[in-house]
Amino acid sequence: MHGGISITPVRGIKLVEPGDDLAAALLDGLAASGLVLEDGDIVAVAQKIVSKAEGRQVDLATVEPSAEAERLAVETEKDPRLVQLMLDESTEVVRKKPGVLIMRHALGVVGAHAGVDQSNIDHGSGAGALLLPRNPDASASRIRRALMAASGRTVGVLVTDSANRPWRLGTTGIAIGAAGMPVLDDHRGGHDLYGRELKVTLINRADSLASAATLAMGETTERTPAAVIRGFAPEDTGQSAADIPRPLDEDLFR
Repeated sequence: MHGGISITPVRGIKLVEPGDDLAAALLDGLAASGLVLEDGDIVAVAQKIVSKAEGRQVDLATVEPSAEAERLAVETEKDPRLVQLMLDESTEVVRKKPGVLIMRHALGVVGAHAGVDQSNIDHGSGAGALLLPRNPDASASRIRRALMAASGRTVGVLVTDSANRPWRLGTTGIAIGAAGMPVLDDHRGGHDLYGRELKVTLINRADSLASAATLAMGETTERTPAAVIRGFAPEDTGQSAADIPRPLDEDLFR
């Protein structure tokens, strides 16, 4: 599928505000970085700037905690307003302990705090929190259409986020939105080098690329919320990141 992959951070992207044209900001960043999109490129975009552009920042002063949020806040030593946002964004509390709430987000992603985040956002007018995009796949599709219209190139788009994984320390990048690229590469029914049938081999291309792009972009103060992945030779398979979460009836840890 590829002969060699390169990942180049896109620098010079302005601080994104609600309502900003994100594709235009990405194009400005590409120009500032001396990058020109080519056919087959995948543009990885950090969830945070997608959420900011889509107005997903919430003023905590406007949040009224429920009795359930108050109870969970005491158990987990968290701000009940933040807990309420986590509950609003989720379908299930998977695990809890002081300092941590593991939630099943409405998007199907299982992770800490339902993606509710307070880092790298402006708290100048009062404490706030940033939520995940409502539909990251739709966000990726919109950005893709705008980039292709402006550049005349056929590209894919990934919306990336950081996530922890059970039984392994540290965060890694995952794909929560995807458009114009393979997401899952199904080898089940094929054969290995020795002719043995492959029964469970399902490769997650989107998460692999998102993790590599996140490493290139950085996750703290780098101010580099996008990267260009080149050499993967994507194709529009019609898949999206919504195809990634494991179905509940296959979850062996429930």
